Amino acid sequence: MSAETSEAGTAVTTEQDVDGRSATVDVRPRKVRWVCGIAAAAIFVVFAAVSTALTGKTEGGGVFHRSDQVAMIILGALIAAGIMAFARPRVRADEHGIRVRNIIGGYELPWEVVRAVRFSRHSPWASLELADDDEVTLMAIQAADKEYALDAVRALRRLLAAHGGATGQQPGA
Repeated sequence: MSAETSEAGTAVTTEQDVDGRSATVDVRPRKVRWVCGIAAAAIFVVFAAVSTALTGKTEGGGVFHRSDQVAMIILGALIAAGIMAFARPRVRADEHGIRVRNIIGGYELPWEVVRAVRFSRHSPWASLELADDDEVTLMAIQAADKEYALDAVRALRRLLAAHGGATGQQPGA
């Protein structure tokens, strides 16, 4: 297993085949994962702290119980889990095709249906152009990750070229 390292010091995880070409690519967003992790932890801590303050009687005559405290902690955990869903995207590609997992849903596509890997200058993330003119976003490859994202796109383009893609060309032709 090796990694292609960008100038920023981040890497796209790849494994090499016998010819030294990229055989698999595994990409997850970098900055979003950090931001989501910090935000989720902060939300959970705030809700846990608020739960400890829920004691005694309220102005309206109500009383806070242990179950109210537990409910606040559970609510904080659920909100934190929702925030972490934004760190879920992943792209895995190998000689058989590409597996895309976005925030909601995912795709498993053979290289034969992929026409191109796109990453426009003003686009927030990369995308796959398919043979039927559909487009699949790759939320794991985000513009905010800069060189890491470019390394990932280059690696996916090499795999697409090596395995023919929707161009109709056979690998090595």
